[in-house]
Amino acid sequence: MMTIDQFNFAGKKAFVRVDFNVPLDENFNITDDNRMRAALPTLKKILADGGSIIIGSHLGRPKGPADKFSLKHILNHLSELLGVDVQFANDCMGEEAAVKAAALQPGEVLLLENLRFYAEEEGKPRGLAEDATDEEKAAAKKAVKESQKEFTKKLASYADCYVNDAFGTAHRAHASTALIAKYFDKDSKMFGYLMEKEVKAVDKVLNDIKRPFTAIMGGSKVSSKIEIIENLLSKVDNLIIAGGMTYTFTKAMGGKIGISICEDDKLDLALELIEKAKAKGVNLVLAVDAKIADAFSNDANTKFCPVDQIPDGWEGLDIGPETEKIFTDVIKNSKTILWNGPTGVFEFENFTHGSRAVGEAIVEATKNGAFSLVGGGDSVACVNKFGLASGVSYVSTGGGALLEAIEGKVLPGIAAINE
Repeated sequence: MMTIDQFNFAGKKAFVRVDFNVPLDENFNITDDNRMRAALPTLKKILADGGSIIIGSHLGRPKGPADKFSLKHILNHLSELLGVDVQFANDCMGEEAAVKAAALQPGEVLLLENLRFYAEEEGKPRGLAEDATDEEKAAAKKAVKESQKEFTKKLASYADCYVNDAFGTAHRAHASTALIAKYFDKDSKMFGYLMEKEVKAVDKVLNDIKRPFTAIMGGSKVSSKIEIIENLLSKVDNLIIAGGMTYTFTKAMGGKIGISICEDDKLDLALELIEKAKAKGVNLVLAVDAKIADAFSNDANTKFCPVDQIPDGWEGLDIGPETEKIFTDVIKNSKTILWNGPTGVFEFENFTHGSRAVGEAIVEATKNGAFSLVGGGDSVACVNKFGLASGVSYVSTGGGALLEAIEGKVLPGIAAINE
């Protein structure tokens, strides 16, 4: 497979798929430009080689053209970051896009309008009536899949080579992430630097394991993490269950959880996972105490209690000090660490202590030679909030993509480059 360092972009037009899906305030100011900065090494390498760039990205989830989702809002900031006056095409499929792409000179950059303005990007029909029959749905899906081929072909026609640097959408078989790669031979398509790092980090956690291997899985729902937990049970030595999932497991084992978040229809599943962990010899680490509150609020009254003795009218919003010690001892003795999901409602300052303690333990383990991968929106927000990002081995930019990779799924955006 061709790598970006092996490829010389001199005189070439590169279609670069990036993830510039950045948050904007009501005045269209970018409130967090990390995703844009993450793509800079790839973009600057192409320009330094003497290549030109056509940038494709999403912004938000539009159901058609909409000003608030226009990538023109990021144009000036992108120009500043790159040190180049970036051009803009108002319609990624319009004649303007084709003309501007064809006229690009070495060192020039063209940003295409939001690819998601077209249903063909995602390959899903839009505008179907709510009472549409199965036949109508099937016909609409077939039609959009057919027009998607032309859409993809046109995007590919703008460029001589293809670079995918958008790991965050690698799990989706979109036109610009998976299908477009088929129009370039294997020596003209490659991962960007960010994508390359993500793929290597996931591979290290799943296939180059130094033991003990500990995974910390947070989040509110067991149901959204079943496949990941099941896949991890065949790989890890320790599996720490944290966050809202704690209370589903606690209730399943007969504990009292007050009004804590709980999936009552997943109690049997929680017991099954406990049995599977035992059968595989995995140390399943569950909370023993909790910081509880009498309301879902930063200003609520709080106290600590055993996790299985939460009074009526109270809910667990973070782990307690005993659990902190158990979790951090396991983490500090680990050599491979995966963290996905905080231990509590870290958005509230009074319930950050557990997540911070876990983050600090991961940093300490990393200093002592462990490989640590932090991924999933909330975990990334955690390490950034606590200023710990530079102390872990790798912070993943791809939430859903990372989780699907950990589940053991083949990601279409990665497979398309490897073909």
